[in-house]
Amino acid sequence: MGAERNFVRLRGLQVDDAEKYRSYRARVSPILERYGGRFGYDFIVAETLRSETDKPINRVFTLVFPTRAAADLLFADPEYVRVRREFFDPAVSAVTTLAEFES
Repeated sequence: MGAERNFVRLRGLQVDDAEKYRSYRARVSPILERYGGRFGYDFIVAETLRSETDKPINRVFTLVFPTRAAADLLFADPEYVRVRREFFDPAVSAVTTLAEFES
């Protein structure tokens, strides 16, 4: 039997408003689950020793989906877009995609 494959996005953020970001995560989680997705690892970063961009990062996490198509559907979902605009956009000043891969 083959191992189950997932599509994973590794993201870095600069979260400036932790409370608003917590609200975003709480509201987006059920939408994420509808597409078979979930938050995997989640880290608060104390110090960045090396970076390939000038974007600051204080949060690193993975998003795990059954397929890349499922991820694309989530990010196009009108409810997700509304929640992102209301909570994520004012809370986060920088987004860096660190990697995308199948695991």
